[in-house]
Amino acid sequence: MLTSSGMSMFDTFRHHSARACITAAPMPAFFAVALVGLIVVGAGTWALAPGAALITPAITMTVFALAMTITLVGLCAGYPHRRLGACNMVTQVRAMLAAILTTAIIVPAVADHAAIALFALAITALSLDGIDGALARHAGLTSDFGARFDMEVDAALGAILSLILIRTGVSDTTFAQACLIVLGFARYGFVVAGWRFAWLKAPLPYRLSRRVICVVQIATLAGLLLPAVASHLASFALPVAASLILWSFARDILWLARNRPGVAA
Repeated sequence: MLTSSGMSMFDTFRHHSARACITAAPMPAFFAVALVGLIVVGAGTWALAPGAALITPAITMTVFALAMTITLVGLCAGYPHRRLGACNMVTQVRAMLAAILTTAIIVPAVADHAAIALFALAITALSLDGIDGALARHAGLTSDFGARFDMEVDAALGAILSLILIRTGVSDTTFAQACLIVLGFARYGFVVAGWRFAWLKAPLPYRLSRRVICVVQIATLAGLLLPAVASHLASFALPVAASLILWSFARDILWLARNRPGVAA
């Protein structure tokens, strides 16, 4: 989900310390998945770019480790359950897949010889997005932390795919590049604006359309990874997806502006 408020894991990271939480009940499962994920990210990077310098897997593993560190702080600060649950483990796996995809940012040639593999990773991460929430509801492990974790992985996945496409030059037009920036970084612009305008951090009402637009966003970016369809998607689906993102954020910002403290009903 692209937006639920202007709050982010970054806000949690700025205000809390994980030091006192390492021995909490969900932590062994969290660390186990994170450790396995770190190994898988390194192996996945080598599989995508076997001739790359050693620094390449080091960077992708660092990206994943940083993501898990920020997630750990959020977990300590606001997770209410004693079990981590398969739901949050699935979201960790999604973060792992996103980290592997950063290989194509570091080594753009990967997008040429491993386009199908990149597409498969992106679509798998997107498909799992529908599973973690269902698992949380089934197990009674829903939480604000889980929803935010899921949302931040969605945002990171969109940003990574956009950067891959910008680096590999899926389209050399200024308009297409602008669309990619919108698709990849609208969420982060919203978060930064929330640091200046606190009312943007207020919770938003659930809207199914927001999730549908997120699916359109990631599916479009993933499709652009395939050279056989990129030319068709770049001319039509790319601006449509970017327009939907802009519309979604504009609607949410307008709703927040109308409902901010001090505004008469």
